[in-house]
Amino acid sequence: MVNPGIVAVIDLGSNSIKSLVATRDDMGGIKALQTGTLDVRIGTGIGQAQPRLTEEGMQGGLDAVRQLLDRMAPLAPQRIALVATSAVRDAANGAEFRVRVRAATGHELRILTGAEEANLIGRGLVSDPALADLQDFHVFDLGGGSLECLAFRMRRLEQAASLPLGCVRLTEQCVPDPAASFSDASRVRVMAVCREVLVKSGFYLAPAGEMPAIFAGGTVTTARAILAARVGRSLTDTSPIIAVSELQALLDDTARLPLAERRKIPGLPAARADVFPTALATVLAVAEAGGIAAFRHSFYNLRYGLAADLMASHPA
Repeated sequence: MVNPGIVAVIDLGSNSIKSLVATRDDMGGIKALQTGTLDVRIGTGIGQAQPRLTEEGMQGGLDAVRQLLDRMAPLAPQRIALVATSAVRDAANGAEFRVRVRAATGHELRILTGAEEANLIGRGLVSDPALADLQDFHVFDLGGGSLECLAFRMRRLEQAASLPLGCVRLTEQCVPDPAASFSDASRVRVMAVCREVLVKSGFYLAPAGEMPAIFAGGTVTTARAILAARVGRSLTDTSPIIAVSELQALLDDTARLPLAERRKIPGLPAARADVFPTALATVLAVAEAGGIAAFRHSFYNLRYGLAADLMASHPA
C-alpha cells in the first residue's frame, strides 16, 4: 500500500548518489522524511575526450540505487523518480546504463539535460524556508561532472547555465596525481579552466555585493562539516554563512596533504578526498569571478526541486 502525498527521488550524480523521501508540511513546503547519500562515483572517466561509464561504476550505481530503494520502501512513497545528471548524459554508454537500471529496479531512469538540471536545482533552492527573505540572488551547485549557475530576480529564474566544471571532471583533466598533494600548478590549472569556461558561457555575474550568493552541493556541505568538526560541533549547528577566506584557508590546509592524509580529516568523506582540493579551487574561482566575499549554504538542491515537481504534477 502506498502513502498518498509522499514522493521519493534518487539522484544519480557523478560523485555520489542521493535520495530524498518527502511530503508537504502544514505550510505547503517540502518536508523531508528521509534523506540518504552514498559516495559511489559513477562518473570515473568523465574527464576523457570520449567519456564512458566503467563497468565498476555502473555496477556500483545499480547497487546503490537498490540499497536506497530498499531503505525508502517502508515509507511507501506514492511516486518515485530516478534521475541522472552529467556523468550519464555525457557518457557514450549512458543509454545502456539506463536500460540496466530499468532491468534491475523496474524504474525508469530520466537523464536530465543540463538545462533541466539547472532549473530543478533552482526550484529546490526557492523552496528552502531559510531563503524566503531573498529576492535577488545567485545560486551555484557543484557536482562531480558539472557546475550549475543560476540567477534569480524577484525569486524568478532569470538566467541558468550548466558548465563542464565538475570536480571529478576537472581532477581528471588538471591534476596529474590525485594521490599526491594538490600542487600550486594544479590549482592554477583548475582556476584558469574555470575562468575561461565562465567567461565563454556568457553567464552574467552581478557586481560584487549586489546579489547574495547561495552554494549548494557536496563541496560546501563538506567544507562546512570540516569547519564544524574543528570546533566540536555538528554541521547543522553552525552558521550557513561561509566566508571565502575560510574556504581559501581550508584549501591551503588540505592542498599540502597527500591523499592518504586528506582521508583522515574529520568531516571529509574518504571517497571525496581525492577531488576535494579541485572542488574548493572551483568554488574559489567562482568567488573570484563574482567578487564574492561569502557564500550562504543550502541543503535544498536538485532532489528538492524534483520532489516539488512530483508534488505539483501529481497532487495528492
